[in-house]
Amino acid sequence: MTDTYVQALALGLDPTWRRLPDEEREASSDEFARAVAADGDDGVRTYTYSTIGLQSGSDVLLWRLAESVDALEEAGARTLRSGLGRWLFVRESFIGVLKPTQYVTTPTEQEQSAFGGERSRYLVVYPFTKSSEWYLLGREARQGIMNEHMKVGRQWPAIRQLLAYSFGMDDNDFLVAYEMDDLPSFGDLVRALRGTESRRSTVRDTPILTAIHRPMDEILRLLGAPEGAP
Repeated sequence: MTDTYVQALALGLDPTWRRLPDEEREASSDEFARAVAADGDDGVRTYTYSTIGLQSGSDVLLWRLAESVDALEEAGARTLRSGLGRWLFVRESFIGVLKPTQYVTTPTEQEQSAFGGERSRYLVVYPFTKSSEWYLLGREARQGIMNEHMKVGRQWPAIRQLLAYSFGMDDNDFLVAYEMDDLPSFGDLVRALRGTESRRSTVRDTPILTAIHRPMDEILRLLGAPEGAP
C-alpha cells in the first residue's frame, strides 16, 4: 500500500516585492503561478489558500498531497525558486503521513473526506502533540477517551477533518486539519472539545493557521500583482 503524505506549507512575502515596478511583479507572478500549477505533473496535488493578514508572517498556504516526501521537497523547491517564490520565505511547514487510525474501525465520511469533493471555504491546520502519559495508558483507557472525543466531533458533521501522523518526521506527533464553510461553528467545536478528557493529554496544538481557499490568481491580486497578471 502506497503511503500518502500531506504538507501544510505556509509562506510569507517580503513586502519589498510590492514596491517593484508593475512589469516585474506581473512577470514574477506569472512564473510563480506556472510553478505551482506544475505540481500536478509530478503527482503532487496542491490546493491554494490565502492567509494574508490572518497569521503574522504568513501570506500563502499551500496544502499538498503526494506519495513521497521527495515529491513534496521537489515541489517546494520549484515553488521557492520561481518568480514570486524568490520573494517568499517558509513561515511554517508541517508534514505527516495518512494511515488508518487505531481508534476507528470504519471512518465516517467526515473523517476521511478532507481531500475528496470540493474544497470548503476555510481550512484550519495545526500541529498536535500528546503527553508521554497518554502513550503509557492502556489501550482500553485510550479508546474510551477517544470515543468521547469523537462523539463530540460528530455533532458537527459539516466540519470535515483529517489526521496525519508526524512521528519521527516533524517536531510534533500529528498534523490536524479541518475544513468548513462556517468558521464560527468550528470555534464552537473547539470549545466543546476543550471540555473532554482528551484535553488533559494535550501538550501542544499551536500554531493554528486559518486560511481562505482561493485560486492562485485571486491570491496574487491580493498580494499586489497588477491587473492582468495570472
